[in-house]
Amino acid sequence: MCLNSVRAATIGVGIMVLVRLPVGAIALAAGFGVVAAAAAPSKPAPAVRAVVDCRGIADTTQRLACYDAAVDALSKAQSSGDLVSLDREQRRAARKQAFGFTLPTLSFLDTGEKPEELNRVQETLASASQDAWGKWTFRMQDGAVWRQIDDEFLSRNPRPGSAITIERAMLGSFMLSVDGQPAVRAHRDN
Repeated sequence: MCLNSVRAATIGVGIMVLVRLPVGAIALAAGFGVVAAAAAPSKPAPAVRAVVDCRGIADTTQRLACYDAAVDALSKAQSSGDLVSLDREQRRAARKQAFGFTLPTLSFLDTGEKPEELNRVQETLASASQDAWGKWTFRMQDGAVWRQIDDEFLSRNPRPGSAITIERAMLGSFMLSVDGQPAVRAHRDN
């Protein structure tokens, strides 16, 4: 998916807003092309700022008119794709989809999260297979594919529905554990 330059701002509790600005092209296709994104700026998007600014109007009639106009502009910006809002759960889902890929920065997905939540994901196994060298390929229910890159053995074969824990390890690698077994080193393929 190609968008123009992305800016992010937090509004309310756990809600993130992205605004498309005509500054340049940006590709957000995890695994399908070049990926780049700007870190979240400190000030809110103009469409969001307009809604917040209405609070400062003392006269109730003028304040209501201001809110109506600002919300209409906000709605149009969202409909046209110039504004995208993400709540905490949507950011977590996006971060989980991107987990394991080498991406420059998608720091707006991390806002308000604990460090331990950023370095680990829980998955459910859809299927697993071994290659001729005994290394496993794990396909998750969400479509992610992880491949074993070390020579460690699993004491029990993975099965559909197995609980998978994947943790960030040193030097850009990941450790994948199946049903609580000792982890194997893995790489995300898809």
